[in-house]
Amino acid sequence: MTDVARLMILVIGLFFMGLPSMTEAQGAQVAFGNTQRDRDLPVEVTSDNLNVNQNDNTAIFTGSVVIGQGEMRLSAPRVLVIYLSDKSGIESLEATGGVTVVSGADAAEAARADYNLITGMIEMQGDVLLVQGENAITGDTMIVDTTAGTAQVSGRVKTLLQPKAKE
Repeated sequence: MTDVARLMILVIGLFFMGLPSMTEAQGAQVAFGNTQRDRDLPVEVTSDNLNVNQNDNTAIFTGSVVIGQGEMRLSAPRVLVIYLSDKSGIESLEATGGVTVVSGADAAEAARADYNLITGMIEMQGDVLLVQGENAITGDTMIVDTTAGTAQVSGRVKTLLQPKAKE
């Protein structure tokens, strides 16, 4: 029996056994969120405190910060908002102190997140945890493309997939 045949039998056996599987990889691409981000929707920020610096086009929100745009929510203890040079909108957000991003039924946590509203890209760093229903993925970094609705997890990725319930 060839190595390929043995591998196929092992994979098929695990599939039919219905056991939860834990895999480790260097990177994994997954879907994130069930709706694509709409750049035309307003960005709403709530917090306990706000400090604005007109000289460098920034604002620092602190204390239970929650930022929403459409179906997506970002929460953190501290968020630095960088405005466009003409002050016509927000260029980017830098969230620190433990960040949670929720989009549809998907939720992700990390130590920090940098969100570029121009490109729609979010980079989450530090003990990333992505939860999708009963499944979970952990890694060091996750890049979310809010326009495409995808995410790339990298850095010692671990995935826990729950089997479907038998009917």
